[in-house]
Amino acid sequence: MNIKVSVVMPVYNVQRFVKSAIESVLNQSYDNFELILVNDCATDNSLAICQTIHDSRIRIINHKHNKGLAAARNTGIRHAIGHYVAFIDSDDQWHQDKLQLHVDHLNANPKVGISFSRSAFMQHDGTMTAIFQMPQLNNISAEVLLCRNPVGNGSAPVIRRAALNDIRFQSYSHASDHSCYFDETFRQSEDIECWLRMIATTKWQMAGIPQPLTYYRLNPEGLSSDVNKQLASWEKMIDKARIFAPKLLQQHESKARAYQLRYLARQAVRSGQGTTAKEMINKAIAQSPALLMEETGRTVVTFSAAYLLYVLPKSVFNTCAKIGQYCIGVRQRWVIGRDGVRASQY
Repeated sequence: MNIKVSVVMPVYNVQRFVKSAIESVLNQSYDNFELILVNDCATDNSLAICQTIHDSRIRIINHKHNKGLAAARNTGIRHAIGHYVAFIDSDDQWHQDKLQLHVDHLNANPKVGISFSRSAFMQHDGTMTAIFQMPQLNNISAEVLLCRNPVGNGSAPVIRRAALNDIRFQSYSHASDHSCYFDETFRQSEDIECWLRMIATTKWQMAGIPQPLTYYRLNPEGLSSDVNKQLASWEKMIDKARIFAPKLLQQHESKARAYQLRYLARQAVRSGQGTTAKEMINKAIAQSPALLMEETGRTVVTFSAAYLLYVLPKSVFNTCAKIGQYCIGVRQRWVIGRDGVRASQY
């Protein structure tokens, strides 16, 4: 069978979300795909829920031991037979036209190894927010990727299989001998490490699609909720990148760290961690004071939000935040419907 796209979905203790994630894949307007569910030894009802969904395009692969997200993705890739490999985390969702638009994008751009979409944020309960990731979409160098990670999350990219083959390596573990694409020693930041290794060490390019085709869930219980762990994993990624891209790190490490700290400050604001947000934004500016000159607006907004959250009662801060989100939404609102995706100006 000539499968065009293999969709890889790691599954671990996501019984509240996994059905909606699977349905968002099965409901794609493009139908030449397989869906590989990799059960990473879930201890809740996630596997049972997956088994109730009967579709010939689904394959379930079970790990014997919990190995983490990177290993689950590697397992999925090794079993994939598609020309393109798409990733979706089991607490996120896709717009129904995501695969069609990525297939068109990759077919039209043979030098692009990683195609990604912009993302829209969902609340933990699945309610859509007015917040969108609006990253750079073209001319993405290794420096841009290191500093900004325009892909944003693990549910956004669709990758050419040939590009994955070019970064394949053997497992570090003596207990098993298998091909890897993501570094299984990482429990976080495994995605940016993989993208950076591909862009910094191969001929493949990265480019994005303007529509927000990925719906990213703001999950306070997820891996990304602990910003200090995120920072530690990012530093681990930097340590590894010094080996395969030393010149890149010599030139841009300090700037990249400042961007990462500012991003984590925003994450801390979203999760209501005022003290952490204040500490992160202070470290970002100390790491690279040029942030205040090069991106004054974004840096000042993050600084202000962090300090307001630190000094104000949360109820007052939340009211201010809602007003700010509404004002942003009035200026530019993305309309996301089952009949398509478009940007509307107001």
